[in-house]
Amino acid sequence: MQAVKIVTYRFRRLQQNGFFLALPTIAWLFIFFVLPLVIVLVVSFMSRGRGGVALLPFTLQHYERAFGVFFIILRRSIGLAGMTTIVCLLVGYPLAFFISTRRRRLVQQITLFLVILPFWTNFLIRTYAWRILLGEQGTINGLLLSLGLVDEPLTLLNTQFAVLVGLVYGFLPFMVLPIFASVERFNFRYVDAAHDLGANDVRAFLRVVLPLTMPGVLAGCALVFIPSVGAFVTPDLLGGTKGLMIGNLINKQFGGSGNMPLGSALSIVMMAVVMLSLLVYVLANRRDRGA
Repeated sequence: MQAVKIVTYRFRRLQQNGFFLALPTIAWLFIFFVLPLVIVLVVSFMSRGRGGVALLPFTLQHYERAFGVFFIILRRSIGLAGMTTIVCLLVGYPLAFFISTRRRRLVQQITLFLVILPFWTNFLIRTYAWRILLGEQGTINGLLLSLGLVDEPLTLLNTQFAVLVGLVYGFLPFMVLPIFASVERFNFRYVDAAHDLGANDVRAFLRVVLPLTMPGVLAGCALVFIPSVGAFVTPDLLGGTKGLMIGNLINKQFGGSGNMPLGSALSIVMMAVVMLSLLVYVLANRRDRGA
């Protein structure tokens, strides 16, 4: 009985010590995450004053504008983020599969290094490079004109296509790396067993390989979709007015004589979309593990 009391006492002490050890992290999260989020939420319900500052009384007009006039921009942001995720998945899955199945370790390390290599350069510089490639006097148009495939330069820059290309280029590694980690842990003896049971390559992939590597696919989709929704550097440099996304709109509301309450309302809506996508990821991941 005495031993049980001692164990219980020490367990409680460990719990208390764990709480005190986590206290700095809790305070950090509260000050720099929860408190700013609450401030943004409160400001989103306030009225716009002179110079775009937030004033009383409270109102819902900014949320009405977010789901009214600006809903097309929100829909465009979600659509471009979804397309970016799909393209990254279609390109990233075969690439991750190729890298993870290399028998020679050196080849695998080199190809994986090439995927990570763009991170060594500033993202802003890499995005500016796409302006040179997609411009009317850029590399792509120059190549097409020299080959005689087009008679006049194509309008590639300041379009939604340019934004899609920039987003795919920027976030493709975030799709490749989780799938690579998932495929690398995959036991290919399951494929041999599927072939022994009469399955062809396509059926073995759909029924064996894809379900067992689904955690990496779900993680990659979440890592690509979430930052793509709120991206504003790529749309600003490559999309112009035709590629305006919700991140650009929020940025404009907090600068100059914008509208801080409207920007806060748009920020809350964007965070709601992000939280919804995270909820879908968690539910899909839990269902996949349960299966």
